[in-house]
Amino acid sequence: MSRRLILITILAVQLVLGLVLVHGLTVDRSPVSRLFLPGETTHGHYQIELSCRACHTPTMGVKQEACTDCHGAELKQADDTHPVSKFTNPANAHLIEKLDARYCTTCHQEHVPHRTFPMGLSLPEDYCYRCHSDVAEQRPSHEGFTFKSCSTSGCHNFHDNTSLYENFLNKNADQPAVLSDPHYAVLNFYQSEKQLVGKPLKSEDSDAPSDAEFTKKVHQEWAESSHAAAGVNCSHCHVGVEGTAWEGEWSDQVDYLNCEECHAFETSGFLGGKHGMRLAAGLSPMTPGMARLPMKESARHAELSCKSCHSDHTFDTQFAAVNACLKCHDDQHSLDYRNSSHYELWQSEVNGEAPPGSGVSCATCHLPRIEHGGDTRVEHNQNATLRPNEKMIRSTCMQCHGLQFSLDALADEALIQNNFQGEPTVDIESARMAVEWFDRRNAKREQRRKQSD
Repeated sequence: MSRRLILITILAVQLVLGLVLVHGLTVDRSPVSRLFLPGETTHGHYQIELSCRACHTPTMGVKQEACTDCHGAELKQADDTHPVSKFTNPANAHLIEKLDARYCTTCHQEHVPHRTFPMGLSLPEDYCYRCHSDVAEQRPSHEGFTFKSCSTSGCHNFHDNTSLYENFLNKNADQPAVLSDPHYAVLNFYQSEKQLVGKPLKSEDSDAPSDAEFTKKVHQEWAESSHAAAGVNCSHCHVGVEGTAWEGEWSDQVDYLNCEECHAFETSGFLGGKHGMRLAAGLSPMTPGMARLPMKESARHAELSCKSCHSDHTFDTQFAAVNACLKCHDDQHSLDYRNSSHYELWQSEVNGEAPPGSGVSCATCHLPRIEHGGDTRVEHNQNATLRPNEKMIRSTCMQCHGLQFSLDALADEALIQNNFQGEPTVDIESARMAVEWFDRRNAKREQRRKQSD
């Protein structure tokens, strides 16, 4: 090979490598970007790891607002136990020397899998010691507890303690394992007159263009759907809204942005959860093949959108509540659902043998019903109650179960894996400790009252 040809080959290789480098560093969403990841991302962020600018500045710094834009509202709703304001308060300036929690990345660094613990924590697990080294002096009940045990299930969380505050534990400590009237709220969104777009429509009212491709079955499904009953015609969904690739034009496909026109609350939850967070970051839709959890091979390439669970025209909520989940999820917890008492209750409700709200589907727990604007709606952000799982206690577990049973069950990993077939084998002391603390406090108050008399 001549020297000239060798030189040309070297230059060509360098040019290609240079283009790959530039593309990987400057173009978000490029698969090449993965080559430049400094380390594996956490379970919470791996879906958006190719959208570097979602978290980083152009110079690869970390944007604090990137964290708060996604998690700020949730922390506010949970009455964050350690808000940034606690550390920016001049009176607490000494705390910053121990733990500078003004910045999320102090505790949550990405791309460091070798020192990342559950909840994305990248500090040593005994970090509570930095500020609470004297806790045993204030709370004798904590004598002998290691600081690695602070975040043990049912004890404390750094941010969200809505189910673990002492007052709440004390108030609900004596509840039975199963409440006297176990049920969850029944949806009333579609019965609300304010949601109607117009008068109910019939088959002949369809405004689909004459050249649109659809079957008689599809047309009939629409005519019998809740959409037609609410006055939602074909064009409401099939004509692209602002932001879609076919804005103002008919499309046989429906974008989630069209769904958002009427279902803003549900869409917001979908985009905030693991099913839709890639779309929120401007990436391609999530597929089961991208997931780190076990998924069915048959669903590997299915792109997740609203219609993945709700289908195109029937919007069968019973299908969405169970079968839509199990057509993708292949982990032990999911596979054991159909062997559980929860599934038996769900079947009884579906078959009309039990009242609405008494069955327990996948969605009952992972997409709980909440009050929103006077309506009962479905929270489509499963992240909201996923980790730490104590966040599930108030919105889900305690609709049917007592507090102590809920704490014990959620701390029992084996019970979680078999989808709660059996009784908890773990005993969480938090509620009893709270009751004892209040009893001691009340006894001291009573003693002081008697002495003052």
